[in-house]
Amino acid sequence: MGYTGGTTPDPTYHHLGNYSEAVEIVFDPQIISYQQLLNVFWHSHAPGRAAFSRQYQAAIYYHNDRQKAQALQSREQVAARLQGPIYTEVLPAGKFYPAEAYHQKYYLRQMPDLLAEFKAIYPTTAALVTSTAAARVNGYVAGYGTLAELQADLEHLGLSTAARQRLEDLVARAARFKAGPGCPVPWGKTG
Repeated sequence: MGYTGGTTPDPTYHHLGNYSEAVEIVFDPQIISYQQLLNVFWHSHAPGRAAFSRQYQAAIYYHNDRQKAQALQSREQVAARLQGPIYTEVLPAGKFYPAEAYHQKYYLRQMPDLLAEFKAIYPTTAALVTSTAAARVNGYVAGYGTLAELQADLEHLGLSTAARQRLEDLVARAARFKAGPGCPVPWGKTG
C-alpha cells in the first residue's frame, strides 16, 4: 500500500496532494505473467464505477511500452464485455511512496497473536512491510484464498504450530460462512 501518480514530494495520508492510493506489485514473470496480474486486477474492482476523488481512482500504472499496450488491450476487452464506460485509467508509473506503517498489513494488524509472530520474525517495520509471508497471511485473514491454498503455504510462512492452527481455523471458518473474496474473515472464537 502506498501512493503514486502525483507530483509533490513525500506524500502522506494526511498530505496526499494529487496522489492516488495504490499497491505496488513486484513480480517474477517466470511465476506469474503481467497478463495474469491484469486479469486479477480487472476481477478485483468495479471498472464501470467512477471514483469520487483522485485519491481513490482506479488505475493501472505501467512501467514500459509493453505493459502499457497490454493494459490498454485488457481495458478494451473489459469495455467490450461490460458494454459500458470504463473509468479505470492507464497511466505511466511514477515514483511509489510506501504508506505509513499503520496502513500496512491492515488485516494482519487486526490479529494481535499472528502479528506478534511476524514481528518476532521481522523486527523492523520495513522488514514486516516487505515480507511476502506477512502479505500472504494478510490476504488469508482478509478472506482471500482457500484452505487448500493456505495448507500448501503453511510450511513457508514461518509460523508456530499454534499460529498455523489459528490461521487454518480462520480460513476454514470463512469458508463455512461462505465469505467471498475481500470479505473479512468472521473473527472471534473459532471451532
